[in-house]
Amino acid sequence: MSSSCSSSPRHLGTSVRTSIFLSLLASALSLRSHPAMLASLRSLPASSPLCRSRPTAFVSPSRFRRPNPVRGLFASAPSSAAAGTERRAYDHAAVESKWQRYWDEHETFLTPERDISRPKKYVLDMFPYPSGAGLHVGHPEGYTATDIMCRYYRMCGYDVLHPMGWDSFGLPAEQYAIKTGTPPAETTKVNIATFKRQLKSLGFSYDWSREIATTDKAYVRWTQWIFLQLFKKGLAEQSEVSVNWCPALGTVLSNEEVIDGLSERGDHPVVRQPLRQWILRITDYADRLAAGLKGLDWPAGTMTAQEGWIGKSRGCNADFKTEDGQNTVSVFTTRADTLMGVTYVTLAPEHPLVDTLTADACREEVEAYVKTASSRSDMDRTAAKEKTGVFTGGYVMHPLSGEKVPVWVGDYVLGSYGTGAVMAVPAHDTRDFSFAQKFGLDIKWVIKPVEEKEIKTEEVFTAPGVVHNSGEFNGLSTEKAKGAIMEKLENLGAGGPVTTYKLRDWVFSRQRYWGEPIPIYFPVDFPDGVDPVAANPCSDSCEHTIRHDLPIPVDEADLPLKLPNMDDYQPGDDPAGCLARARDWRYFQKDGKWFARETNTMPQWAGSCWYYLRFTDPKNADAAFSPEADESWLPVDLYVGGAEHAVLHLLYARFWHQVLFDLGYTKHPEPFGKLVHQGLILGSDGEKMSKSRGNVVNPDDIVEDQGADALRLYEMFMGPLEAVKPWQTSQVSGVVRFRDRVHAVVCRATQSDAPMDDETNRLLHKTMKKVTEDLDGMAFNTAISALMVFTNHLVGLGDAVPREAAEKLALMVSPMAPHLGEECWSILGHGETLAYHPWVEHDEALCVDDTVTMAVQVNGKVRGQIELPVECEQDVAMEEAQKLERVANQLEGKDIKKIIYVQGRILNIVAK
Repeated sequence: MSSSCSSSPRHLGTSVRTSIFLSLLASALSLRSHPAMLASLRSLPASSPLCRSRPTAFVSPSRFRRPNPVRGLFASAPSSAAAGTERRAYDHAAVESKWQRYWDEHETFLTPERDISRPKKYVLDMFPYPSGAGLHVGHPEGYTATDIMCRYYRMCGYDVLHPMGWDSFGLPAEQYAIKTGTPPAETTKVNIATFKRQLKSLGFSYDWSREIATTDKAYVRWTQWIFLQLFKKGLAEQSEVSVNWCPALGTVLSNEEVIDGLSERGDHPVVRQPLRQWILRITDYADRLAAGLKGLDWPAGTMTAQEGWIGKSRGCNADFKTEDGQNTVSVFTTRADTLMGVTYVTLAPEHPLVDTLTADACREEVEAYVKTASSRSDMDRTAAKEKTGVFTGGYVMHPLSGEKVPVWVGDYVLGSYGTGAVMAVPAHDTRDFSFAQKFGLDIKWVIKPVEEKEIKTEEVFTAPGVVHNSGEFNGLSTEKAKGAIMEKLENLGAGGPVTTYKLRDWVFSRQRYWGEPIPIYFPVDFPDGVDPVAANPCSDSCEHTIRHDLPIPVDEADLPLKLPNMDDYQPGDDPAGCLARARDWRYFQKDGKWFARETNTMPQWAGSCWYYLRFTDPKNADAAFSPEADESWLPVDLYVGGAEHAVLHLLYARFWHQVLFDLGYTKHPEPFGKLVHQGLILGSDGEKMSKSRGNVVNPDDIVEDQGADALRLYEMFMGPLEAVKPWQTSQVSGVVRFRDRVHAVVCRATQSDAPMDDETNRLLHKTMKKVTEDLDGMAFNTAISALMVFTNHLVGLGDAVPREAAEKLALMVSPMAPHLGEECWSILGHGETLAYHPWVEHDEALCVDDTVTMAVQVNGKVRGQIELPVECEQDVAMEEAQKLERVANQLEGKDIKKIIYVQGRILNIVAK
């Protein structure tokens, strides 16, 4: 016998895979309603991903299997039916409520106390923001996938940590509070209750004893504590930063939250302006964040997105002096070899020298352009296909040639990236070439192809080559010229080699109420002659100055710093935020002196940066998490969530984690080992589900009408987990029929003493192998397909269903449809839950067929099929083939020129 959790999978044969999918359609869909779909599947090549199982993800040796360690787990399960009971219809409502009640009462999924000698799986969902709308059917897709894996891992003998919580700070609750006056804490509490009810109705095996919310006071305490560690390490500081300020929302927005100069939420105007902000110096960890990606089991697209966001570039700075020599415009380039081809310099609209370099004749046009650019986010500006700009009328001096170079302003250059200025080499940069052609600017070719004597001046040349038209550097290759020019710039004091990053420091302030207060306060100064003891800065008439240049951390013993109760959550137009209006909270006295608390709050990202750590030790009152919890459960073994979090959430969480690693709080340099993005489930109209489109499907309706298991099975059966798929409620009936057939087959088995015949036994072992390998690879759709094929076979046995086959079917179906699995297990007479029953094991010998059905071709066209022993000689195959009437007719009167025979696969006879 081979272990079902083997690390070296062997896939089913092509014919079996194809058979699985054709049988799948027959059993799961109404063929009368879906003829086109069936036809398309019949035409799929055997190599199609839909016909393949996926590679094994982990090893689970059977020696790790053990009795369930959880208290009360093996208490008697609720009885369903004893052997001999009459068959009856499957009542999904009664069955699902019964087993959900049982799991709650017996704490079936309570996380076991860790013994590090045993294997573990920490499986985590990207926890949701509890919106007022509740879940739609797209949300449970990822949760179902992780639940399947957790149930499977438990049966394979792993200790499993599978928690759930709530990313409960956020702007929507605050906006609702502004409209209705309902405090955000009350709204959030109601929304969490709705989400939790919906998740529990789907039978997810979360350990609810570890439930947390980022708004919990105990959680806020440790989020603030982590901020203080960043502050003490010099990674949290204040800075004057140009930000996306939305007066209507009263807060700073990220680039991703601004579209065409308007806020994503509410379409309010957004302007770029400098504000005092707290920033986290994530750029100090840029190299670490890039290097840490190596070795992670993450989607390639996400790895590329992270690397692109970090944007490490090696090149040089070149300094262009203003004509009067009083100022310098520094530019960064990775193509120092093209420096002699610079024909203009472009500044970002927010560059500090724009005003200085703008001539009076151009000032009105430049100022109008800068104002327009200030309403667009960085993302909008860089994504625009057409690059715009205006001439300042000013010039700078080329650092090597001394020539005058015109200065332009263009919004495609970002003040937050690099130096906020770029040198333009139109002949060797596609963007610069288009810009120069549009505005009639000079184009100078300084690089030519290695093997061509003449330069094609009608098109841009961006490839490496030989330096040309560049004085002392002529004839050098691109790489040698880079080194020579960087060396000369360095010797002249006009630049030199440098490494830059696209990554910017993290703007961490938000000017809103519903977020974690930043645990910092500042001294308050009063004018000379004012008695600080008698003064009261809470009064409008009290003149005072808050010394933001002297930040003081809140004592850790005084955490958490709580939000004040407020009646008015309107942001107003004060960049200090609405908390500035809570004067009795903002100002306080200590040791006879007045101080003012920070009125900015943390962004929603803060709580989601470390929740995976708190889940390992959620009740700890003395630490964010203990060393023992860290050693026992970290890193996360499987992290599942939407691809929309491919950059920021994952980057910020990794940053915080690496800081905690440096401080010695965790032994693990990276938080998430394996990452999977579930695909989007679209509405039936093929569009993203939203209230405005009217295409939202409430999972409560599906659960009520067809059951939680039906919803789970359908979402996993729609296609590969990572694929984008449209929802079709009418197709749920296909998996309902499958569920009911499984139940009916098990009921028959309780009344049968039929022995296991060879065909059933072989199909059982093939199915156990296939389902195991598919679960290892999270290929849930093909696992369900294999179960459908096996169930149909058992249906065909009538009343002679072997009990062993029914038991193995119940075990295999249970991760995908847990209520059904438990009910079938109980019907078969078992008095305990199957949640920790050992997973099925297949016999490899029984997975190999004795015979194979093989196509026979004549001159490349299929003329029939023959059944042969697997290891059959060519002569025997030819003898059997010639017995086929269609083959004999094709060969009559012809000479056989060639026989192409691949044992077990194909026989092709070439005859003329």
